[in-house]
This record gives sequence, structure tokens and C-alpha cells, in this order.
Amino acid sequence: MKFLYDFFPILLFFIAYKTHDIYVATGVAIAASFVQVGYYWWKHRRFENMHLITLVLLTVFGGLTIFLHDEMFIKWKPTIVNWLFAMVFLGSHWIGEKTIVERMMSKNITLAIPLWTRLNMSWVLFFVAMGVINLYVVYYYDTDTWVNFKLFGMMGLTFAFVILQAIFLSKHIQQEESQE
Repeated sequence: MKFLYDFFPILLFFIAYKTHDIYVATGVAIAASFVQVGYYWWKHRRFENMHLITLVLLTVFGGLTIFLHDEMFIKWKPTIVNWLFAMVFLGSHWIGEKTIVERMMSKNITLAIPLWTRLNMSWVLFFVAMGVINLYVVYYYDTDTWVNFKLFGMMGLTFAFVILQAIFLSKHIQQEESQE
């Protein structure tokens, strides 16, 4: 359910693009992001950082796309979001006592610090790669292909990466349990 909630604006963007155009789709995505953030606030009385960052960047780049009638702004947004996340994950190596991955997962999983560091760095590399891949699709394919990639390609690559992370973690969790 959380997965659908997180991808709600992207899904509506895709549907609006297929039924109208990139500019209508961009407006729909902006509105959907406001609804997403507002609903989360109403339900939990707090904001989720990922949703706020996406909302701000989508509003800025989507607004520029609509106002200037230039689709390149909205096409660059996924790269900027991914690279911002990469910088935050990388910065967490030096800010605070734990990396972001360890902060998010240490309540459920116990790993040695070098493994947390490796896991966090793999996310940094993933976010950088996703930004680069997005730019490749932006500049070497048409808008229709980019929209399909944005929904299916990025989601598929993220699923594949999470599965690889789970395999990596399961190997180390089993080792930790057998050592106890």
C-alpha cells in the first residue's frame, strides 16, 4: 500500500500523459504531490522528507515546464532528485553517528559498521546511476519513451536494486545469527 501511495503522483503523471500531453501530465503530477503531502500530514501530523523534496522540486521544475512550455525541466527533475538523495546519503557518512541506511534499518537488522557503510554507499551509487540513466534517456530518446522509462524503467531498476539489497542483507543476517 505504501508503495502505491509513494508512486501515486508518478502513476497519475503517466495516465495524464497518455491521455493528454506532457504539460497536462506535469500539472496533474504537481496537484497529486500536493494531495499526497497534505494527506500524509492530515493522517500522521508530520511530513515525510522524500515527499517534501519531491513536491518542491516538482513544483519548481514542473512550474517552469508549464510556464516556459519546455519539457526539459520536468525531464531533469528525476536526475536532480536522485542526485540530491545521493548527496544526502553520502553526507550521512560524516554527519551524525550512523549512515542514513543504518538509521532507517538498524531497529530491525543488526550489521557490522563496515556492512552499513557498504550498504549506504551502494545506495549513493544507485542514486547517481539512476540520475545518469535518466539523462541518457532524456537526450537519446523521445518524450514518449522517457515517460515510459520514468514509470516502468525507474521502478523496475529500483525493484531490482532492492531485491539485490535483500539478498545481500539475508546473507549477512544469516551469518550474524549463526555466530550467536
